[in-house]
Amino acid sequence: MQIDSNLAAVVTGGASGLGRATATALAAAGAKVTIFDIDAAQGAEVAQAIGGRFVPVDIMDEQSVVDGLAAARAAHGQERVMVHCAMAQRKGKTVSRNRETGELTRLSTEDYAFAAQGILIASYRLASLSALGMAATDPMEDGERGAIVLTASVAAQDAQVGQVAYGSLKAGVCGLVLPMARDLMDFGIRVNAILPGIFGTPLLGRLPQKVLDGLSASVPFPKRLGRPEEFASLALELVRNTYFNGQAIRLDGALRMAPR
Repeated sequence: MQIDSNLAAVVTGGASGLGRATATALAAAGAKVTIFDIDAAQGAEVAQAIGGRFVPVDIMDEQSVVDGLAAARAAHGQERVMVHCAMAQRKGKTVSRNRETGELTRLSTEDYAFAAQGILIASYRLASLSALGMAATDPMEDGERGAIVLTASVAAQDAQVGQVAYGSLKAGVCGLVLPMARDLMDFGIRVNAILPGIFGTPLLGRLPQKVLDGLSASVPFPKRLGRPEEFASLALELVRNTYFNGQAIRLDGALRMAPR
């Protein structure tokens, strides 16, 4: 797929981190980019910087996503690219013991369900609603109508202690890719996912430097955190290269996470 001024793209979580880098790269390549995020101030600032559009969208809310897509399409036309980076989660071990009281507790079903909504269900929501719009468009080269890129995680394959919700639900995102690609093959819509390792995002930047140094040292090569621009580079290649379809690709410097 050619990325140029005729191409409309939507990036969720585009106000910061991986989403911001991807929105910036798509805009630099010429695409008309709409950013979805709940951070209105930062989202609007990024959109202005890249010459795009910001729409406040809560990925946990179906109507918010429907309205956001309508606004994006009114401004730029039907998106041909959807890159979904946003998520919401709650953390905890399946069962843990309080060190002070000895009390046993578990990650509640409600907390797990919240994470399911923010990771797996939101991924299906954004991908399927975008695909519904793409399917109604005229085909481009190779009969293609659109490309969807989801964000999973290396935790989908080697989640650590305390990542039972995050790991299993990111594995679910990987599980969406092939059946969805097959569902959409007759419409010429491709679906892929990226499994990032440890990336230098604003969220990770809150950790102490000693912890960041340890995380960097755990990466086989290169011994550093991933750069959001490297995620964006792969996202753009998944859009450009029409033969990428049904793939879930690790981007991690050969990292394999230890249990702790």
